[in-house]
Amino acid sequence: MARLLTYNVHRCVGVDRQLDVARIVAVIAEYEPDIVCLQELDVGRARTGHVDQAQTIADGLSMSVHFNAAMRVEAELYGDAILTPHPERLIKVGPLPTLKGVPGLEPRGALWAVIDLGAATVNVVTTHLGLVPREQRLQAKALVGPDWLGHPDCIGPTILTGDFNATSITRPYQTLVRRLDDAQTRLGLKPTLKTFPSSFPAIRIDHCFVSPDIRVTAARAPFSPLARMASDHLPLIIDFEVKAA
Repeated sequence: MARLLTYNVHRCVGVDRQLDVARIVAVIAEYEPDIVCLQELDVGRARTGHVDQAQTIADGLSMSVHFNAAMRVEAELYGDAILTPHPERLIKVGPLPTLKGVPGLEPRGALWAVIDLGAATVNVVTTHLGLVPREQRLQAKALVGPDWLGHPDCIGPTILTGDFNATSITRPYQTLVRRLDDAQTRLGLKPTLKTFPSSFPAIRIDHCFVSPDIRVTAARAPFSPLARMASDHLPLIIDFEVKAA
């Protein structure tokens, strides 16, 4: 049995507007995940005290970390990460397509690592899609294309997870579920687990998509007082097993 936790940490600024990296570590540590996928991390940014949030969280959890800077402003970085205590190998980091000529859009990216869980190795891809539906459609198409999930090396057990800024009735979501299954749908969860906003979760935009050889055994979105305060999203946790070949 293995556990994945995906979490938009909102640059470690909680709904109380307090910057607190240790609080994010505490939320994650309580659930002892094998794989952690994080979105909205600041690395060396003035607004959050020049801290490397990816490395600080990894150190607090005694995990290794791979970070992808989706956005760079000189020496300041902002992006997503994969953390694990298990043997791992980074396969790829890179940008996702955006819309030209639309002001104010943040660059978006993805990262892909292979994680050895002992009984099996798993491809893990994490991302944070944009806010504009047309942009999301381009990004979802890229993720299922030959650079990511459709890559010749992306074979066997595979998980795509993160903050997609898109609910299950949208076209980007439908593009992704044509390639992988929604973990919550696999479980037949009704109602589904909402993760945003953390204080009163009403919409489902954080997702976990899995390949057929992954058996999802449980899912939850922790609603503790700490989790409700630490970020504007709740974490989404998926327990799974890799089916024997």
